[in-house]
Amino acid sequence: MSETAISETQTALPATAKQLAYARKLAEQQNVVLPWEIQQDRRAMSQWIDTQRSAPRVRDTRPSSKQVAFAERIARIKRSPVPDECFRDRTLMSRWIDSNKP
Repeated sequence: MSETAISETQTALPATAKQLAYARKLAEQQNVVLPWEIQQDRRAMSQWIDTQRSAPRVRDTRPSSKQVAFAERIARIKRSPVPDECFRDRTLMSRWIDSNKP
């Protein structure tokens, strides 16, 4: 290892609390893991944040808990089950709810 690499490693500043909080929020939204090594270096954390911000958003397509609860209530009233595929896609769940409202 060269002397500059050693001195850079020794002088690396730790990530700030605000950086860590924001990075954890981004990681949760993007459904990715925040690497431990990144959390130890302020510059690396900044680069990771920039990369995640520019990445396309991952959208959860599952129905919300309120949709599921409402659909199950409708299903009890109508005495018919909610199709399994509706629990995997919010659009399908929405259509099922719209077509089965009491």
